Amino acid sequence: MKKYILLYFLFVGFTAFSQETQNENRISAKAEFPGGDSAFSQEYMKMIHAYIDLGKYAVNGQFVFIFDIDTHGKISNLEVLPKVKNSEMFIEDMQFAITRVKKKWTPAMKEGVPVISKKVIKINFT
Repeated sequence: MKKYILLYFLFVGFTAFSQETQNENRISAKAEFPGGDSAFSQEYMKMIHAYIDLGKYAVNGQFVFIFDIDTHGKISNLEVLPKVKNSEMFIEDMQFAITRVKKKWTPAMKEGVPVISKKVIKINFT
């Protein structure tokens, strides 16, 4: 009988804990750029072409840009995939160009409070 009572309390404890962690991860509103992701991609490409000489890099094809959007709508922690020749310089230049985008993101919201979120954008270089 003691075994059954112990198993019952363990089961109830695990069930309650798992439901609590699921509610913690819910974001009520995702981060958004004014005009959507395509507007961000266009604005970002303008800044890249204005400030960076892409001829010194071996870039051709689709690249994935992964970054964080903080609670103020600013971008940080940029990661670029796949890696290319002179990858460190390329990432530094992409970071410089991303800081030149003037419009801010609307941060993600969780229970009415802005939170840091990750964003993934795919951009095709030709």
